[in-house]
Amino acid sequence: MAENTLNGRRVLAVVSNYGIEQDELVVPVQHLRDRGAHVDVAAVSAEEIQTLVGDKDPGKTVRPDLKIADADVSSYDLLVVPGGTINADNLRLDGDAVEAVRTFARSGKKVAAICHGPWLLVEAGVLEGKTLTSYASVATDIRNAKGAWVDKAVMHCGAEGWDLITSRTPDDLDDFCGEIDATLAAAG
Repeated sequence: MAENTLNGRRVLAVVSNYGIEQDELVVPVQHLRDRGAHVDVAAVSAEEIQTLVGDKDPGKTVRPDLKIADADVSSYDLLVVPGGTINADNLRLDGDAVEAVRTFARSGKKVAAICHGPWLLVEAGVLEGKTLTSYASVATDIRNAKGAWVDKAVMHCGAEGWDLITSRTPDDLDDFCGEIDATLAAAG
């Protein structure tokens, strides 16, 4: 049984309703819940979320807890942005998701994004002065958004007054989840 080191922590995961890389949503959500965190999955609409495996094969369906538009982002300690090419591309077109990222950054709260998830941060305009990693094809977008890109399994950047945790692919999920644990546990 996992240690309940994150009791009292509240986490919001934001996704579109289609195209999320299955393990980039399911693994961190279950990991955080197993450690005692309250995790809400917020989607663009109230319909079921269809995940994909490898950006093409149907994965698990997930029922969202709420719509992104209905989330009180001020009540959460951490925002998680899973990847999946289709998910990330659709999510960055959702004004509520973009505003959620801006609110977390302005408030000095923590954000964790994996794979193509940083596209949402690019769209939100919050990467100036930040160092992060992502799926390699997102590197140019990050640099164009005035962020610095590195090729590492996990990158934690506390610059600009807020914590950003990023990883490249599902292969990095152990490092990603471990860094989220450490960051949330250290927060008090």
